[in-house]
Amino acid sequence: MAIPKEGEKVQIHSYKHDGKIHRVWQETTVLKGTKNIIIGANERTLVIESDGRTWLTREPSIVYFHAEHWFNIICMLRDDGVYYYCNMSSPFVYDNKMVKYIDYDLDVKVFPDMSYNLLDEDEYEEHKELMKYPDVIDKILKRNVDKLIGWIKQRRGPFAPDFIDVWTSRYEFHKQFQTRN
Repeated sequence: MAIPKEGEKVQIHSYKHDGKIHRVWQETTVLKGTKNIIIGANERTLVIESDGRTWLTREPSIVYFHAEHWFNIICMLRDDGVYYYCNMSSPFVYDNKMVKYIDYDLDVKVFPDMSYNLLDEDEYEEHKELMKYPDVIDKILKRNVDKLIGWIKQRRGPFAPDFIDVWTSRYEFHKQFQTRN
């Protein structure tokens, strides 16, 4: 598998279990790329929904993808603190300047005080039947919800106190570098 280079612009493609495109983020700057982790950032990036609707993200975000965990994390930097939107998903693959994953409906929203809510359980159950999620996927996702909640409680990964400062500084460096070139 190819590895994205720091500073490279990539797209993020979210699919559903049936293989249909769900959502595309047009441009994200890679801040770290290894075979297991991609950390990126975007701000006011165009998002295209499966039905063709488009919108711009409202705030700067740091995105975290892991090749071994069944979730990805969007850290949204707002005036009143960092909000996290965690998608239960397949591990990512990187292909042709695109980060790709399957979205499995369940989401965890984390607030600046680290309280959290599990979202879209009804959508998950509906799609599980409709798209025939295998039992093994159901078990993996439930285990990974527990793992993600453990990360939140333990302040691991993107929830660690210094994660946002480190990666927003790196993003600012890349934005300044790009305006000079």
